[in-house]
Amino acid sequence: MKREDDFESRRASVANLSDKELEQRFWSLAEQIVDPLLKLGYENTSPAIERSVLLRMGFSSIEAKAIVNGCIERNLLGHGAGNVVYRLSKARSMDYIEAGKALCEGRLWDEAAAQF
Repeated sequence: MKREDDFESRRASVANLSDKELEQRFWSLAEQIVDPLLKLGYENTSPAIERSVLLRMGFSSIEAKAIVNGCIERNLLGHGAGNVVYRLSKARSMDYIEAGKALCEGRLWDEAAAQF
């Protein structure tokens, strides 16, 4: 099977553009491709991502798993597990590590959920 060469017909729409205009068109098209991906990243998360955030905050993997599971049970994961811990710590005027450990122990979840 031979592929028909349609380069000239596809090129016609950009043939009269300067290098600068071609570059602007390229970046415009690239943004159209990337924008939905960025939107998904901002609006969606996963338990793995949230555990990773908590690990970088200084929690152990066992603590991170407990916090994320608690967030899932209470429909808070969309707000971000790290954000849940942070807001609870600010509301209680306590260190965020202490707030996270309290959540791991099953305490303060009602107060954490009330922040949202």
